[in-house]
Amino acid sequence: MTAPALVILAHGSRDPRSAATVHSLVKCLRETRDDLRIEASFLDHCPPTPYQVIGKLAAEGVEEVVVLPLLLSSAYHAKIDVPAVVDEARSRFPSLRIIASDVLGYDDTLLDVLDRRMRAELKDGRVRELDALVLACAGSSDSHANASVTRLARLWGQRHKLPVTAAFVCAASPSPAEAVLKWRLEGRRHVAVGSLFLAPGVLPDRAESTSRRAGAVAVSAPLGVSDEVARLVLLRYGVAGLALLTLEPAPRPVIARPELVRTA
Repeated sequence: MTAPALVILAHGSRDPRSAATVHSLVKCLRETRDDLRIEASFLDHCPPTPYQVIGKLAAEGVEEVVVLPLLLSSAYHAKIDVPAVVDEARSRFPSLRIIASDVLGYDDTLLDVLDRRMRAELKDGRVRELDALVLACAGSSDSHANASVTRLARLWGQRHKLPVTAAFVCAASPSPAEAVLKWRLEGRRHVAVGSLFLAPGVLPDRAESTSRRAGAVAVSAPLGVSDEVARLVLLRYGVAGLALLTLEPAPRPVIARPELVRTA
């Protein structure tokens, strides 16, 4: 049995660095699992669309597809956009069995990546002391998604025995700059901001610029491509692949048979 194809579905951005990061992650995944068909697609802003990718796979005879939302938050895009994409793809390509995996989520292993990015930033900036942390992410109107960031921030602080605040660039508060200013008003002068974003783009840039203006001594780079992120992708893919076994088989195309013609 051939393994299902893996279609990475990223949000997409007008910033070319974002798409470049997604394509680099796909390259890393292909090197790790050269037995899998792995493709990148985007919800918005840049090609290819998921329908273009899935249509190509269908034309090549692929029978099963796992669509993996390359998202940290199980919020609007995960709950509305991704199911809509899967429903539309099933409608367009009825011969395929298609399922969406869970989002990556705010998994604890991402803290290992965050720490590496932060250590690199501290080294470059020659920062030797920290007395508070801020964990910056995109933010959501979904309180449960924001609560997951708060939980991860708490774990990060426990790792380093430092006070930490979860901060949100949009849709929730405090903002990264507000969180930095609050620590500074409390007398903590060496505040570092961790960027809980998968790739560079508008929101990470905003978090960095506003945090530095507020007095942050360091702002880490986004998570980017890493072994931890790749393993998390493959874990979500594996769970979804098993779930495919419970789906109803896709209908096979009906091939019309010519009627028999009697000859005298």
